[in-house]
Amino acid sequence: MIQGVIFDMDGVLVDTETFYTERRGIFLAKHGISQGDGSQFVGSNEKAIWEALVPDDEILREKLKLEYRKTWTEDPIPFGKLLNPQVKMVFQALKEKGLKVGIASSSVGYEIENMMKAAKVEELVDFYISGVDCEQHKPNPEIYQKAMAALNLHPETAIAVEDSPTGISAALNAGLKVYALKPKKGVLNQKAATEIIEELKDVLKYV
Repeated sequence: MIQGVIFDMDGVLVDTETFYTERRGIFLAKHGISQGDGSQFVGSNEKAIWEALVPDDEILREKLKLEYRKTWTEDPIPFGKLLNPQVKMVFQALKEKGLKVGIASSSVGYEIENMMKAAKVEELVDFYISGVDCEQHKPNPEIYQKAMAALNLHPETAIAVEDSPTGISAALNAGLKVYALKPKKGVLNQKAATEIIEELKDVLKYV
């Protein structure tokens, strides 16, 4: 019996992936670095992204990473504009069913908090965890294992909602059934997911 749902944030609760790609691309272009179309970084984490962008120069990598972080303040994520409009309704429906709600995101903790404030769901979320709080990153299952432990859930009593191949793998590696939200733009390889859903509210069918 399902007792809780753990959500990824970026690409699931808020459509930030295009924003991240564009913001990072503008910064990199100023330093003569190309990220291509950026699709390879969807669902990835900061450490892995910068290791891929600057693989052979650790000093330069750390310098650019710190410089890029400054742009987060100058060009903050417009959560109100990018938020999936079904978030609050879905969270409320899950709580009415007596289920626990968790968020397991590679994003930093304060961005998860900003998203929850924008969606007005702070009181509906039982636990959230950032990839920064984990030693290993998606597709490693650590973030989902920690979320389940905090929520007192087990693989047979929880499900995950993801979008990227990396996130889907992380949840599967934790033993969870995974429902992948189909992206509004572009194409992601979601074949490994338990099911692909068209809208966030479709997850309610499986609880």
